[in-house]
Amino acid sequence: MMTRGATKMTRVVMGHMGPRYFSTTVLRNDPGTGVVGGAAAGLLHRFPANTSEKVAVTWVRHFSAMGSRSASTAALNDKQQEKESSDKKVENTATAAANSGAGKSVVSYWGVPPSKATKPDGTEWKWNCFRPWETYEADMSIDLTKHHAPVTVLDKFAYWTVKVLRFPTDVFFQRRYGCRAMMLETVAAVPGMVGGMLLHCKSLRRFEQSGGWIKALLEEAENERMHLMTFMEVAKPNVYERALVFAVQGVFFNAYFAAYLISPKLAHRIVGYLEEEAVHSYTEFLKELDNGNIENVPAPAIAIDYWRLPKDATLRDVVLVVRADEAHHRDVNHYASDIHYQGQQLKDSPAPLGYH
Repeated sequence: MMTRGATKMTRVVMGHMGPRYFSTTVLRNDPGTGVVGGAAAGLLHRFPANTSEKVAVTWVRHFSAMGSRSASTAALNDKQQEKESSDKKVENTATAAANSGAGKSVVSYWGVPPSKATKPDGTEWKWNCFRPWETYEADMSIDLTKHHAPVTVLDKFAYWTVKVLRFPTDVFFQRRYGCRAMMLETVAAVPGMVGGMLLHCKSLRRFEQSGGWIKALLEEAENERMHLMTFMEVAKPNVYERALVFAVQGVFFNAYFAAYLISPKLAHRIVGYLEEEAVHSYTEFLKELDNGNIENVPAPAIAIDYWRLPKDATLRDVVLVVRADEAHHRDVNHYASDIHYQGQQLKDSPAPLGYH
C-alpha cells in the first residue's frame, strides 16, 4: 500500500512539474543504432517503461535545467559583445574624424548635434563664426561728419586720451592701412564686451533689467570682431604686429575695465571718440584705394556673406560698409555717455538694438 500510494503521489506531482523540466516527447535510445530518438508517448502522462527511457529522461531533465541557464548567459554575453562592438565602432569613427581632419563634427555622449545652416538658395553655409540670420546690409546713409565737441573736463580728457593713443599707431603703421585696420579692430572689439559684461553683472546683482543695453554692447563687440575676421583675410600680420596686439589689448582691456567701473560716461565717451578716429582712418584708407596706392582686390568671401555684398564686390566696398559700422558705434557710445550725463541709467532709455 505504501509503495502504491507513493507511486500515485509521485505521478500527480510529476504531472504538474513535468512541463517545467521535461520535453513533451520521450527520448528513447534505439538499441540497434545507439542513436537517441523521439518517442510517441509523452512524459507528462506516464513514467518511462524501460531503462533506456530512464536514462533519456534523466538527460533531458538535466539538459533542460542547464540549457536554460546556459542560453541566458549566452544571450547576455552576446548583448555585451554587441555593446562593446558598437562602442568601439563609435570610438573608431571619432578617432578617424579627428585624425583625418575631414569631419569637424564631434561624436558626443550627450547627444548634442552640431548646428548646420544653409543659404537661401539651399547651399551649405560654410561659416562657423556667424550664421545667416546674423548678416545684414549696412546703412550707408549715416552722417560721417558728426563730431562731439568736448566741453566738460571728462570730455576733454577722453578726447585727448584718444588723440595721444593715435600717435604711436601712426608712427608704427604709417600708411599700411590694412594692418592699421586689423590693429584698430582688436582694440575696438574690447569696449562692447567689457561694458556688456559689467552691465550683465550689475543686472544680476540688482535684480533689474538692462533696457537692452547688454545685448546692444555685445552686438557691437561681435560686429567689431567680424571686422577683424575680414581684415585678417586682407592683411597678413607678421610676428611683431601680433606681439603688439597682445600688448595693446592686455593694457587696454584692463584700463577700460577700470574706467568703466569708475565712470561709465567717461568710458563711453572715450569709445565715441575712438570710433570718430576709426571713421577718419577708413576715410584715408578709401583715398589710398582711389589713388591706386593700394590694390582694390576682390572682397573676401566672409565679407560678402556677412554684409550681403554683391558677388563681384571689392575691397573698397568692404571699407565702405566697415566705415558705416564704425559711425554707428560712434553714435551709440556718445548717446550712452549723454544718458549718464543727464543723471540717468542706461536701463532708463531703450538700447538701439541692431544699430550696427
